[in-house]
Amino acid sequence: MPALFGVGTAVALLAGAGLCLSMSGLPAAMLLWSMGIAGAVAWPWRWRGRWLGALLVGFAWAGLQAGWSLALRIPPDLERRPLVVTGTVADLPQHEARRTRFLFTVEDGEGPAAALQGRRVMLSWHDDHGTRLAGPRLKLRAGERWRLNVKLRAPRGLRNPGGFDSEKHALLQRVGATGHLHRPERAQRLAGAAGVDAWREVMAARIGQSVASPSSRFVRALALGDTRGLTRDDWHILRATGLTHLIAISGFHVGMVASAIALLVGGLWRLFPAWARSLPRPQAMGLAAVLAALGYAVLAGFALPTLRTVLMMAVWAAARLGRRPAGVADALALALIAVLLFDPLSPLAAGFWLSFGGVAWLAWCLPASGTGHWLRGFLSAQAVATVGLLPLTVVLFDQASLAGPFANLIAIPWWSLVVVPLSLLGTAAEALFPGAGAWPWQWAAACFDLTWPGFRWLSGSRFSLWWLPEAAPWAVGVALVGAFWMLLPRGVPGKPLAALLWLPLLWPDRGLPRPGEVQLAMMDVGQGLSVLVRTSEHALLYDMGPAMRDGFDAGDRAVVPALRAWGVPRLDRVVVSHDDNDHIGGLASVLRALPAGVAQAPPGQTAAVEAALPARLDAAPGPAVRTCVAGEAWEWDGVRFHFLHPHRHFPNLGNESSCVLRVETAHGAALLTGDIGEVIERELVRRFPVQVRAEVVFAPHHGSAGSSDPAFVAAAGARLLLVSSGHRNRFGHPKPQVVARWQESGAEVVGTAEGGAIQVWLAPEGLAVRERRHARPRLWDAARR
Repeated sequence: MPALFGVGTAVALLAGAGLCLSMSGLPAAMLLWSMGIAGAVAWPWRWRGRWLGALLVGFAWAGLQAGWSLALRIPPDLERRPLVVTGTVADLPQHEARRTRFLFTVEDGEGPAAALQGRRVMLSWHDDHGTRLAGPRLKLRAGERWRLNVKLRAPRGLRNPGGFDSEKHALLQRVGATGHLHRPERAQRLAGAAGVDAWREVMAARIGQSVASPSSRFVRALALGDTRGLTRDDWHILRATGLTHLIAISGFHVGMVASAIALLVGGLWRLFPAWARSLPRPQAMGLAAVLAALGYAVLAGFALPTLRTVLMMAVWAAARLGRRPAGVADALALALIAVLLFDPLSPLAAGFWLSFGGVAWLAWCLPASGTGHWLRGFLSAQAVATVGLLPLTVVLFDQASLAGPFANLIAIPWWSLVVVPLSLLGTAAEALFPGAGAWPWQWAAACFDLTWPGFRWLSGSRFSLWWLPEAAPWAVGVALVGAFWMLLPRGVPGKPLAALLWLPLLWPDRGLPRPGEVQLAMMDVGQGLSVLVRTSEHALLYDMGPAMRDGFDAGDRAVVPALRAWGVPRLDRVVVSHDDNDHIGGLASVLRALPAGVAQAPPGQTAAVEAALPARLDAAPGPAVRTCVAGEAWEWDGVRFHFLHPHRHFPNLGNESSCVLRVETAHGAALLTGDIGEVIERELVRRFPVQVRAEVVFAPHHGSAGSSDPAFVAAAGARLLLVSSGHRNRFGHPKPQVVARWQESGAEVVGTAEGGAIQVWLAPEGLAVRERRHARPRLWDAARR
């Protein structure tokens, strides 16, 4: 019979929650309540089907929590309306060059905004008219109460392979809306900073003032969980060396501090044995560990990874206080049950799987007795964590760091046993005696500086970050079986064969077209355009999406992750249709990440392309820059490419100068049109009546009213029109009359605003289309409007 809170019931509870969160929609609330009650009744029974009760509880509890979180989303009738709300800054504000982003808890609202009471919203405070870094927004502090004029909308993000899922993140964080200040000049501070976050921000400022070294940003991260000072290059180095889990206040550091305090208390109890009469030493150590973990979690602002560790420590302490000896597996099962009951949405976070997975592998593979030399044990633990967690790392992040195991051999002992204690010592000293924390903080920064240059060098080596194509969902399960096989005790036969089980995950089928076929992929970049054209051996990128002044860069956030997820190692040709920001904005990020052979732009617009070339991180030469000229043609793998516009002496007319590219196969053709309007469309019909005809057409100018001339629509005879536009964009693209015009001509109209990234295949089997949102629906899409 399975134990009430044993490994079997913990796994069943996790399976139920995971099953619910993997669905594309939520069952009715009444059904979830019925399942939860039935499971709660069945779980305590002394019968062999106890796991079924735990599974039902996990499924129902996760579904109810997800439903409540989705219900926090802003009502549709309040979206994009001017609202006046009053509330508190709920976390450390992130001050950037032209905006400040912060989490805001609404306490009250005027008129319709009263319906938002108690909800958390993510706000952006932008500088108006390009003003410099100054003004009230930079005085915004955590814990302050403000009265703000805002415009909000339900959380919605881009949907591309390999990209960050902001909608899932909002669900996990219980964020009901995102938005911006509508009238920043009317923002009114009602009360000063108060609370834990206000104290964290004050301490972070003192660290910055006390430590002259640039590494003070890492001291703030390790002492207070404040990562606002870390740059994009910092995160790149951390990812490339597999050290992201050690930055900020990680669960590992919480456990380390709790263990250190427990050992300290145990030593005191040995020095003063009489204390054991009131409280036995094991119980005292358990209580001290929980209090230390809780205090450290406060420094991190109660981030979810730290709360998971606190719960795990509390379970261990409860077992010690109850004088009930529990093995590592039993303690881990209790902790898993506690975490899932506390927050059943935790499996949506990558840290959940890495933390529990890492402990589970170590508990299974390493001896509990702790015999043997400490160095051998440390190396064995590192090897087990590397092999066991690699499949999870690949499936969660589409990447692996070959340098990670070597970097961790240095960073784990040095950062965790030297840098972190010094950072915490400085924080404690500063809290008790203002000014006393400077020396420990400076020592922490100096110790950190001893290792960071080496990690920077390692991040640029060939053994650093290894980007992997997106694999099939079943590949991670097969790879985990392979890891289990490889970590079995010595003497188990066939271990080299276990490596074969990793192949579907590490070298997945990239779905490349066969010779003579072409694959088109239009990425979801918001109000912009980016299209990947692939043949069997070549890749062309047409446009790269926008880059905004507020820091959003579609090239970095959408295009590059998608290219890596599709397994594109380099670009043979880059075509910038024209130099408007929504088409060329992401070019610098793309060229930093991927090598390119040739870059083309319309005549008179190549300067913007050349300006992006020095952004390469390595010393590799950039692409040769040329103009796109009507009549230029080439062939790749049986697929013909042909520029139809502009001609060599065409003046620089912005949108009307867009490079128009025809991609032709024996199975059909596609027409990439940039932002041309009706005048150029009629000219193309007059000059190229045959070449204009295509099975797939990318909507000119995102479907604006000044494009898609009736003569052009009729001449194209498209079966499929692809529209790249932002969800509910301010231009109203695509215009209803334009959509109707194409539909009347027989074309199916598909857009990124509703479908996310769109892939199209022109092959002997016919025209095939796949929309990312519809092919891989998510639970949090259920409330999509």
